[in-house]
This record gives sequence, C-alpha cells and structure tokens, in this order.
Amino acid sequence: MSARNRSSRIDRWLLQKIYRAAGRPAIRLKLQNGAEVSPTDALPVASLVIPDRKTLFRLLLDPEAEFGDAYSKGRITLDGDLVSALEIFYRSMPQGEQVSWYVKLASKFVEYVQRNSLHGSRRNIHQHYDLNTDFFRLWLDPQLVYTCAYFPSPDATLEQAQLAKLDYVCRKVQLQPGERVVEAGCGWGALALHMAKNYGVTVRAFNISREQILVARRRAKELGLSHQVEFIEDDYRNISGECDAFISLGMLEHVGREHYRDLGSIMHRSLAKTGRGLLHFIGRNHPRPFSTWTRKRIFQGAYAPALSEAMQVLEPWDLSVLDVENLRPHYAKTLEHWLARFEKSSRQISEMFGPDFVRAWRLYLAGAVAAFHVGTLQLFQLVFARTARRQIPWTRAHLYTKDQNEEQETKWMHATS
Repeated sequence: MSARNRSSRIDRWLLQKIYRAAGRPAIRLKLQNGAEVSPTDALPVASLVIPDRKTLFRLLLDPEAEFGDAYSKGRITLDGDLVSALEIFYRSMPQGEQVSWYVKLASKFVEYVQRNSLHGSRRNIHQHYDLNTDFFRLWLDPQLVYTCAYFPSPDATLEQAQLAKLDYVCRKVQLQPGERVVEAGCGWGALALHMAKNYGVTVRAFNISREQILVARRRAKELGLSHQVEFIEDDYRNISGECDAFISLGMLEHVGREHYRDLGSIMHRSLAKTGRGLLHFIGRNHPRPFSTWTRKRIFQGAYAPALSEAMQVLEPWDLSVLDVENLRPHYAKTLEHWLARFEKSSRQISEMFGPDFVRAWRLYLAGAVAAFHVGTLQLFQLVFARTARRQIPWTRAHLYTKDQNEEQETKWMHATS
C-alpha cells in the first residue's frame, strides 16, 4: 500500500471517529485534501471543512474547545447555516456522553483560573462587559438591555420586548411607590431607571463593570433620576442596608456555584421582614459543566445552574419560592434579533476588534440561539419572598390584565416615537 493510501485511510479513520463521537449528525465532514465522511441516511445540512490532520487530532482530544478556536481563527470553515448546523450537532450528541480525562482536566483548570473571588469576579466581568459600549450599541436595543427579552407576541420588536421584560419583572415583584430596591448586577442601568421612573421606587444598583456604571450614571443624570437611583461600582458581596425588594437579572451565571450561599446570605441580611425578590438567569435541566470554550473566550467564570443548584441560594435562608417560569423561547428569539443585528454590523465590529473576534462572537451568539432552540439551555425567572410576606397574588392575572396590556402598548408608543 502506498504512503498516500495509508495517509488517506488514517484521515478517513479519524474523520469517522469524530463523526461517531458526535452522534453521526446530518453534517458532512471534509478534509481539505479530499477525505470526507457524510451521513448515509439523510442529505447533509452543512459541510464542515477541516484543514489538516493536526486539527483532526485536536478535535479528538478536546472537540468543543478546538472547534471554537479553529472556527474563530478561520481554520475550520462551514458551508451552510451556522445556527442550523449547531442545532444538528446539539441534537445528535449522545446524552451523558463520556468526557475524556483531558477535557475534564482542562475544564477544571479554567474553572480554577477564573474562580469568582472578589478580585477574580472583577477581572472576569471586565474582560466581557468592559469591551466597549459602542460595540454593544451596534446590536443591542437602545437601552442596552443585555438579558432575555419578553415577547408579548412573536412579532413584537426587540425594543418592545425589552421594555415589556422590564415591566414584567416589576409586576412580578409587585413594586409599590416609595419602596427600596437593590439590584445586583445592573448592566447599563435600564431596569433600575425603569423601576424608578415608572414605579416610584428608590434603587441602589450594584455592578463591578466600570464601563457600564459610568454609562448608567450618565443616563440617570440625563433622565433626572439621580436622586432616585444610585449606581454603585462594587461587588454584590459588599451590599449593605435594608431593602423591600432584591432583584438580579443575568448575574447568577457569574456568581459561581461555590458562592451561591454567599449571595443568599446577602439577600437574607438585606431583605426587610416582608421583603421579596426575583432571580433571572440562564440555567440547565440538570447540572453539567459550562462550555469550556465559552468560558475561555467569551464569558470568563460563567456557569449556568440547574434549578436544584439555584435553590442553594434560597433554601439555607428559608426564602419561599413563589413562582418559577421558563422563558426559553423568548431568549431564543432575543438572540435571533441580536445575531441579525450583529451580522449587519460585522464590518464595523471587525474594524474595532478584527475578523477573529467577529467569528468568535458569531459562534457564541449562533451557539446560544441553537442551545435555546434545542433546549440544552433554559431561562428561568424565579420569584421568592420572606415567609412573613402575606401579599402573595392569588393568581397570575396581575401579569396579564387587559388594562396593563393597554398601558404597556402606550409605553411602547412613547418609547419608540
């Protein structure tokens, strides 16, 4: 047998091994030298082109991390729709698949390096949220809401859906004029300003992103709300003082499992006797490690908990769960809007950070769309309260009444005019 034939057989064997490990998806795997593996029972949805045997070996060693890096650097290319291809991969991957010792070791190392200590959390948040506000303005809504929107109807705009989400959160915690609210992880300040302006509450909003805090303070001044909203550049672990409501959107993912009890203790010490709150977070159906590639390249120190793990925040402090809702379809649609806007701005983003950055963030956004479509990620809103609280809604009608829907439509008209 010639050396060329032996090499071709090795390449095909490696491709077959990767293909079987991926659950035999409806995707064609090709090497640039011509070797390929295709599905036998369906037409391929897309073709994945791999440059060389070195990349094949790396894919065998750590498939997810190597695919992410190779795609970002333009070494692996995909012929077809990226979201559809990722959905196929997510659906075909065997559940409870065996993870190699190398992947386990790499994941543990990343988790250790990115641990969410006081210093580590600030470093992790800085690497993502302090990139450049102008970058986020290119693909988020004008209020820069960087969490799952709430679509009262599938054809609502992103702007309408984000405003609906802010109001939905306020109705869930039944805010009343004059109450004191603490928001942990406030982003660019949209929710804090909405609560103060539309519900007459005072807000102390905490965040360790310097860039976001500066933008939020400027917006509060422009809206004449600085006397009602205080944006504090500090860690949630340093929150003090009493509040009637404790709200956190999209921060639990950055706390780290080992610090859930710490967050719960802060909520316990902050909430008034009849206080309540809401946690809004990306989660999973069961505990499993977060994507190593995403932790390395996009969301340093991140972890998406199962509901059972999130309960570690509440159970030690006898906080009652009043309501749990999964908004998974809403986050899929939110991400579809973000990805479309990102693609429209890809040239400007490339000028800011380079083509590798564009490909990495495209993969991150497309992967998130696919994960919420398939169901490997969930979006939970969890409402809780002190056991002494008696003002508990009898039904969910307060969230969906006709008057509130008409009021919301009026707010959309003013917000978008």
